[in-house]
Amino acid sequence: MRSARRARLPGQSNRLPSRNASDKQAQSVPGRRGRTGAARSRRGEGRGQALYTGVPRRRRRQGKAIDADRRCRGQPRARSREQSRPERRHEAGMAAAAGMAAAGGPRRRLVHLDMKGAPPRASYLAEVLPLLRALGATGLLLEYEDTFPWSGPLEPLRAPHAYSPGEVRAALSQARAQGLEVVPLVQTFGHMEFVLKHKEFAHLREVKMFPNALNPHKEESRALVKAMIDQVMALHEDLKWFHIGCDEVYYLGEGEESKQWLQQQDNTPEKLCLSHIKAVASYVASSYPAVTPIVWDDMLRGMSEETLAESGVPQLVQPMIWDYAADLDVEGKVHLIEKYRRCGFSKVWFASAFKGATGVNQSLTLIGHHLKNHLQWLKVARSSPAGVLEGIALTGWQRYDHFSVLCELLPVAIPSLAVCLQALKNGGYSEKIKENVEKLLGMSNLETETFMSTSLGTFPGSNILPLVTQVSFYLKSSVDELLERNRYVTGWFSPYHRKRKIIHPIIMHHFQPDAVSLLSKWNAVVQDLQAAMEQVFHKCTVEEWMEENVHPSLQKLQQVVCSEMCPTFHRQVLPQHVAAGLFNFGLDLQSLKYIKPSVLNPALISLRLGN
Repeated sequence: MRSARRARLPGQSNRLPSRNASDKQAQSVPGRRGRTGAARSRRGEGRGQALYTGVPRRRRRQGKAIDADRRCRGQPRARSREQSRPERRHEAGMAAAAGMAAAGGPRRRLVHLDMKGAPPRASYLAEVLPLLRALGATGLLLEYEDTFPWSGPLEPLRAPHAYSPGEVRAALSQARAQGLEVVPLVQTFGHMEFVLKHKEFAHLREVKMFPNALNPHKEESRALVKAMIDQVMALHEDLKWFHIGCDEVYYLGEGEESKQWLQQQDNTPEKLCLSHIKAVASYVASSYPAVTPIVWDDMLRGMSEETLAESGVPQLVQPMIWDYAADLDVEGKVHLIEKYRRCGFSKVWFASAFKGATGVNQSLTLIGHHLKNHLQWLKVARSSPAGVLEGIALTGWQRYDHFSVLCELLPVAIPSLAVCLQALKNGGYSEKIKENVEKLLGMSNLETETFMSTSLGTFPGSNILPLVTQVSFYLKSSVDELLERNRYVTGWFSPYHRKRKIIHPIIMHHFQPDAVSLLSKWNAVVQDLQAAMEQVFHKCTVEEWMEENVHPSLQKLQQVVCSEMCPTFHRQVLPQHVAAGLFNFGLDLQSLKYIKPSVLNPALISLRLGN
């Protein structure tokens, strides 16, 4: 099995470009809601390994940053002459009062794992949790969606690759062992596609045609929500918070029952929204008194203070204010927090993004964008009223919504997550912090202002990052270079020529060797990537990512290599791994008759092929 490496491709320079050359890596969309090899590389030896394999964290205990981490876990801070100074005790007390660690960042830092796309295998979660703790996470925000082991009447919600109850319990036990607090997230109003797409629950849609929002008028809707909450609660022990979603409730008020309700005096869409949130939050409060509900805040932002205060919702929930822009409005966020305080909300959460918020089909993570987003949130935290901040969730959206394509894969975005966590933990980002991130990840040079870094890492799944980088930057461009800018292809082997079978055989000699060589190189890269991904993800995720990011370009190349208008090619024997790759990547079986049977692996296909 080949190691994860950068293959030198035609037209590729030694230096990686600072901008993504493919159409997919278009300009980022600040503020958009992110949702809506071979075997896994061996872990590094020496210093890097101890940081995420459960070895005591003595090696990373350095001064104030470590004392802040100890206070987050309720441990006494280390004694030293410098830390015993009155002014430092005063600063630490002020930070704690504001919900901040002494180093300057929020005390609670939840890493959001979005399972509605590319859910990691349970074995990978077990590997990555110690790393998250070492990077500065204090908890997890788990959005299961269809990967939860729903049972009974809710079993239709369960995806074929859903976690088993045993896998969920094991992951929760591993999180506790790492000192990570778990907050489950279950959508209960908007983004209910994973529920309402099923025929068993389609009658509970707010608008008959659209499966995104729940009808808040039906008693059956509330019974559904209660059953979902109960099943998730049953697998989670000692919870302090439970996220009930309630964001982006599109088309609320446009259902027939809602239209009738809104015709009544004093009824408004805002009151309709708040009444459902209150009903769900009240159920959590009455059934699980020790648990505080959290809600996304976007549906609340535009409501008047009077409407919010009179609803009774502020006494039941904590809003999570989300904004993923690199230039988020600090002053505006502070004013919003003050408004929420006046309405009666005792605490608020922030929500940033370390991935999945700059493009619906983004495959690589621009770390610089997400770092700036977190630095802005630090400014908001420092300017907020004392005691208001409960914590921050670093969201890592895997899809924009249940039906959209995949965003960046988790292993690809771990360097971004590391940078953002360390910035939050230390209250900023510096060259010293960058060096610590590189040490934690086992990377020699971490770039933040480009889409990738040229150095390999030792973190779990690190061999996926360079391979995804190669595919994202060079696959489409190298194929286009051959098919659209090679004078022999465009001049003598165009679709017109191929369709009418009017081609000069000598033309094949001018580009066919390059095409076969290019296909061979990409086949090797993609086989390495597929093997690496299968160690982290289920087969359905690997297939989806390949079909979206690899097949469109590779199949164009395969069609040229195996064209029946290539008479000289028919007498040519391809390397076996190239021929096998053609079959693996879905080449039309009719095209295989132009490849000699001797080069095909009998285990892959057994056909009687014509001449």
